Amino acid sequence: MTQTLEAAQATEASAASLPHSTSPALQEYPVHDSAQSLTPHNPAIHDDDDNEIGDDADYGQDFNNNDSALGGSLIGCDTDTLASFITDYRYENGRRYHAYRDGEYWGPNDETSSELQDLAHHMYLMTLEGRLHLAPLNNPQTVLDIGTGTGIWAIEMADAYSSAHVIGTDLSPIQPLFIPPNCAFEIEDLNLDWTYPKNHFDFIHVRELFGSVSDWDEFFAQAFAHTKPGGHVEILEHSVWPVSDDDTVGEDSFFTLWGKTVVEMGKKFGKSFTIWEESRERMERAGFVDVVETKYKWPMNGWPSPEHRTHGDDGEKNWRKLRKIGIWNQLRLYNGVEGFMIRLLTVAGGWSYESAQVFLARMRTELKNPKIHAYLDVTVVHGRKPGGKLPPTTTASTP
Repeated sequence: MTQTLEAAQATEASAASLPHSTSPALQEYPVHDSAQSLTPHNPAIHDDDDNEIGDDADYGQDFNNNDSALGGSLIGCDTDTLASFITDYRYENGRRYHAYRDGEYWGPNDETSSELQDLAHHMYLMTLEGRLHLAPLNNPQTVLDIGTGTGIWAIEMADAYSSAHVIGTDLSPIQPLFIPPNCAFEIEDLNLDWTYPKNHFDFIHVRELFGSVSDWDEFFAQAFAHTKPGGHVEILEHSVWPVSDDDTVGEDSFFTLWGKTVVEMGKKFGKSFTIWEESRERMERAGFVDVVETKYKWPMNGWPSPEHRTHGDDGEKNWRKLRKIGIWNQLRLYNGVEGFMIRLLTVAGGWSYESAQVFLARMRTELKNPKIHAYLDVTVVHGRKPGGKLPPTTTASTP
């Protein structure tokens, strides 16, 4: 199932009377049949505030158990029904989760999670010295951002390359309504067959899809098939297992227990959290050439100092920059460990809610300890599909 997000966003934000900036882009850049906008064909969503989505009984009549998420069809469903289905979120342990393909992703899609996603975007920009990508691009015209989240990278990429058409896909319609005219968002499950044309995209961008992909070799095979000859794919991932360059993180450290637990939960969930160390090999196996891996480190808090530094593979950043990244990372993790782990622990792991909260509380305590010189490894891997031309390249940065 692929749908543009105007209708779902209008339902969620109660902004039906507002203009939608994605429609012109969709008319100008048709991609595939299933990506047509829901909104232009149903003016009532814009003009009639009284045209509300029906109650559960009415909803069930229009949208039965044969929906596409269960292998059926959405053909014949009206716009209101589709929008209601997409935003009929699941709530677990006080957190909100996506509705479409329920259970496919472990992370919440509520406001707290969105804020932390944007904070992570800021950290990636700090890590890449303000650049939106490391791949050597040449005026890309078609860009795909898989697992776009809040859409912040896709929006900034559309601003940076004004002639490009940038598509962001996600399971949740949590992106803003007002976006650049050359940017569009679609609801898509990356683990299903891709419905885009083959050899279509100049650049495919992937970030923080750990624990989201059921078969990484199949994922990269699809990315390879849908990238133009000469186009690029780039993936940014970080480790979930804190380590240190000294002896402050050992086998008995809680950070070691944390890392083992996350990896174990990923195996039970059926989706690996170790892609950060596998990306290069898997991309080369898929057929990409000129594959480059760049390594960085994210301290767990502000421990870096003139006396305590990381030992290489840190992007050659000085201790001040690493401390700044560490302070942001501490905030992101301190506020985000519940969203990161609560569904994995209670659903995949079968833990009780109380046991999970005790485990998370201990993580928050460890994050405050500057005597533990822990960090997360970060990798950025990009590769090129053989063929095409090799003209001069550019790297976009944020203002």
